[in-house]
Amino acid sequence: MAESTLWWLFAGIAVGIELATGTFYLLMLAIGLAAAATAAHLGASSTTQIVVAALVGVGAVLGWRAYKLTKPCNLPANANRDVNLDIGETVQVDAWNSDGSANVKYRGANWSVAGVSGDVLTTGPHRVIEVVGSRLIVQKL
Repeated sequence: MAESTLWWLFAGIAVGIELATGTFYLLMLAIGLAAAATAAHLGASSTTQIVVAALVGVGAVLGWRAYKLTKPCNLPANANRDVNLDIGETVQVDAWNSDGSANVKYRGANWSVAGVSGDVLTTGPHRVIEVVGSRLIVQKL
């Protein structure tokens, strides 16, 4: 069996395992294995093929990791406007209860509201920054 065939088989196995486990980094290593297969097709020695697989695979992993570090972390679903359209909306708090909660009319229904930990509880307009169950977590505008 040709060396390039072995490299392609290893790359296919890596992609198969990646599809089963969902680890994107294994796909980057499969790119390195495919590069080694290409090097084998071009007639490179076994040592060169291994070096190409290692350099391209590790380079792809490091490149993907560097790319991921430049992206901001995703917010949890209860604070992410893409998931919950209530995030960022404004509610009017008329009075706070002694336990730090309030009831507001929002979207035609009564909602329980809590302030952000550490904020002074004042009346007036507040922005919804998180939804926890059926409670809106708000911050003074």
